[in-house]
Parts: sequence; structure tokens; C-alpha cells
Amino acid sequence: MKVDDMPVEETEKEIIKDELEDDTAEAPKTLKQPRRGVYLLPNLFTTAALFSGFYSIIAAMNGNYTHAAVAIFISMVFDGLDGRVARLTRTQSAFGAEYDSLADMVSFGVAPALVSFTWALDPLGKVGWIAAFIYVVGAALRLARFNTMIGNEDKRYFTGLPSPAAAAIVAGVIWAANQAGLTGEQMATVMALLVPVAGLLMVSNVKYRSFKDLNIKGRVPFVVLLIAVMVLVLIALEPALVLATMFCAYGLWGILGIVFKQLR
Repeated sequence: MKVDDMPVEETEKEIIKDELEDDTAEAPKTLKQPRRGVYLLPNLFTTAALFSGFYSIIAAMNGNYTHAAVAIFISMVFDGLDGRVARLTRTQSAFGAEYDSLADMVSFGVAPALVSFTWALDPLGKVGWIAAFIYVVGAALRLARFNTMIGNEDKRYFTGLPSPAAAAIVAGVIWAANQAGLTGEQMATVMALLVPVAGLLMVSNVKYRSFKDLNIKGRVPFVVLLIAVMVLVLIALEPALVLATMFCAYGLWGILGIVFKQLR
């Protein structure tokens, strides 16, 4: 049967069917594929933090423990900047969050453990590597728990010692001890206690202030500015001792908070 001989309704159906088939065939050509890529600026800071953590491991393998400890602190600076840069430039992404966690695991999990092991824990044999392993596991679990609790936790407090602070405690003690002329063998017993305790604090339920609720844009008393200047001066004069003292005090702060609550 020819098209002219077909009923009008059937002819219209055939025409509509042909048009739909043509649209379907041309659809893949007209639809735009989503743009793929990553944000450059915040991920550069994350990469810099990862590089500093990796360099810390290399420096420790070469016996330069002061540089290894300083590299961990430099990694902390870059780690603190990447998130803020992402928020300021509105370039947050799921990729950036995952990349940041992996970089933190290297810089604040593996690097402090390996630096402390090569500096002081190696002569202790099994006790030494078990102490370092407890720290690594603590850092991994801390980061995993932090990622799963995003949005459900009080922003004013961290549950457990933050991994950068734990790394700063370990690196700060190593740096200060080297500046004071103490060797790893002399500090082996101290590090065998300090390293696993820092790892356990990371997975504890101890609350630590995050200082995210501080209003740095508002007015403060003049004495606060003077205190801030004095702290910067002290850090400039004795960076190793002051930073080690500050982060050790921060690590004890959460524990003392629990003790004071029990005494009330």
C-alpha cells in the first residue's frame, strides 16, 4: 500500500514515528558532555602538603631529622591553606576532599611514624615498630571517622586529637630534642610512650577545641594583640621548643578537661 492510499491517521502516525527516530539518532550529537577536570588552586596546596610529608620521610632516611620535623610543620601550613582557599574561591569538590585525606595520611600518619621510628624507636625492636604502627592505625582511623562525621559534629570541637596536632607533637619533640643535643637513643623510652599515646588520642572520644568559632574579623581587647605578638616573638626565638610545648599542651588539654569535669 502506498502512502497516498493509507488513511490519514496512519499516515500521521508514520510521520511522527519517523521524526522521533530522527531526534533519537541526533540526540547524542547535540547533548553536551559534562566538563571533566579538577580545580587547580586548592589541589596545588594539597600537593605541596603531600610533597612536604614525603620529603620528611626522605630526610629521615638520610638522617636529617631536624629537616624531617620541620617539613611536617610546613605540611601543616599547606594543609591549613588548601581548605580555606577552596572555600574562598568556591572550588570545593569531592575530589579535593578525598585527595586532602590521602595527603593527610602520608603527611600526618606515615611520615611522623617513620621519622620517630628511624630516629628513636628502631633500637627497641618489636616494641619500636609496634609503637609506630599504633600511631599509623590511629591516624588512618581518625581520618576515616572524620570524613564520615562531616556535617554531624559540633564545629566547635573535634572528637579525638586532630591528626595534624598529633603529628606536630611527635615532630615538635623530635625537633626540640635535636636542638637540645639529645639523641634518639636517649629519647627512645619517651618516644615509645609518646607515639602510641598520640595515636590512641586520635581515635579517642576526647573533645578538642577546633577554634573554628573564633571571630577574627571582630574587635578584640588590645591585650589580645599583645599576647599574639609575644607568641610570634617566642616562636621566632625558639621555634622548636615553643611549638613542641604548645602542641603538647593542646594534646593534654582534652585529657585535663575530662579530669576537671569529673572533679566538679
